[in-house]
Amino acid sequence: MADAGVASRRACEEMIQGGLVTVNGEIVREMPVLVDPDEDRIVVDGLALPKRDPRIYIMLNKPSRTVTTNADEPGANRRTVIDLVEHPAAKRLFPVGRLDFETLGLLLLTNDGELANRLTHPSYGVAKTYRVVVRGQLADEDIASLEEGIYLAERKEGKTVGAARTARVQLEIVKRDRDRTTLHLTLKEGRNRQVRRMLAGVGYPVKKLERIAMGPLRLKGLARGEWRELTRDEVRVLRDATRPGKKGAGKGTSGGERGAEPRSERSVGGSGRSGQSSDGRTAAPGRAGATPKRRRPARDR
Repeated sequence: MADAGVASRRACEEMIQGGLVTVNGEIVREMPVLVDPDEDRIVVDGLALPKRDPRIYIMLNKPSRTVTTNADEPGANRRTVIDLVEHPAAKRLFPVGRLDFETLGLLLLTNDGELANRLTHPSYGVAKTYRVVVRGQLADEDIASLEEGIYLAERKEGKTVGAARTARVQLEIVKRDRDRTTLHLTLKEGRNRQVRRMLAGVGYPVKKLERIAMGPLRLKGLARGEWRELTRDEVRVLRDATRPGKKGAGKGTSGGERGAEPRSERSVGGSGRSGQSSDGRTAAPGRAGATPKRRRPARDR
């Protein structure tokens, strides 16, 4: 009800308690009430809630020199991730989290604000894994420091306001050469440029950074600049990874088990606020889990 713009969550709860809400013709007064917004008829004070548009989930293998936003700053004229996605609903999708201008790899785009919030908010503990190439041979003592957490400056309104320690990370050395180290780094936070700042903080500038996994989902089968819709299984395992009590799906799998996607149940008076409301616009008709679509790789400008 709150997501549909009826009123605040507290006001919606009062409406339910006051007997102003019916689900499939029956008055509901106690919470939570689990409903499927796509199937159930919900009426509030005599007015039916409109059916929401189909949810769309797209995986993009982001190339470098591409801005993770729907529209670039006026006059900048840089390529955006939306420019790469030739989908009928592309202009009404938004990116789940951000990757820096030069950072590569897995980026999700969707019109599902609730799932996007769960995937990015640190309280849900969904892990993101990066393949990182740094300059120099990463020493064992620096690996230990990174895993335990280091202090990074925090800024507000352009000013440094202190420092906070990063949460623990998982770090795996893939390869050590004479002048570079390749590693996998998994974290559950999302501070601004966190991976680059952490490694620079222990003296190892990042030469290449690519996100290869988000929760149970791995970047696989897409060339740089290509995109496709997620399968139903992939959407299901992403939702499962954000359910209460399932914090932190670590290194991912590419699609999970076979099976039909369960009904998307939500609580009429439940808790949890989407952090994507400013971007969570409705999408044109589409179907999550459709046959994956591919587009030829975009060239870096």
